[in-house]
Amino acid sequence: MRETDVTDLYQEFGEERLPPGQHETSTFPVLSMGETPSWDPDSWEFTVTGAVEEELSFTWAEFRELPAETQTQDFHCVTGWSKLDCAFTGVPFPELASRAGVIDDPNDRDSTGNRTESGRATHVVFSALDGYTTDLPLEDCLREEVLFAWSYDGDSLPPGHGGPLRVVTPHKYAYKGAKWVDGIEFLTEAEPGYWEKRGYSRTANPWREERYS
Repeated sequence: MRETDVTDLYQEFGEERLPPGQHETSTFPVLSMGETPSWDPDSWEFTVTGAVEEELSFTWAEFRELPAETQTQDFHCVTGWSKLDCAFTGVPFPELASRAGVIDDPNDRDSTGNRTESGRATHVVFSALDGYTTDLPLEDCLREEVLFAWSYDGDSLPPGHGGPLRVVTPHKYAYKGAKWVDGIEFLTEAEPGYWEKRGYSRTANPWREERYS
């Protein structure tokens, strides 16, 4: 399995690895919208829908068979703490976008999406087992660092941190990475998610301290 260190991505956004207004922590705090949902690996389903050439559906076993990699990433919470050097294992977002026909090449990070019968995708909304949603422009998702992660530091992702599956977005504040994620929908226009509807930033760039709209 491929292993990469992507902790230098901050160089695209700022001069310091630790974004302004953040403090480094050696712990990994647990913050959620509500209670940790239960899940059944035999009935769990991950769906890919919306402005795609082909809608997709995966069982837990099928999702785990998708091409995966381990990345060392930094994790920035909007509440002001950062956990550096986190090892997450999972499926890069471009892999799913390619399989659904939204882009031609999973390595083409500049693509804004192919035109499908439903239109050209410009945004993505992530859904989760607990009803949480969050959205990002497609161009912000088409990065190898946007990972559907099922493992943290070599072990199964703990339920409190979003296990069985969560999204990690090291170039954004972590509320953009849905915990307990169970699907993505490609949209032709923006659709605010849970925290975005409550005044949080829709861009969420930590190096610009885009915490609130």
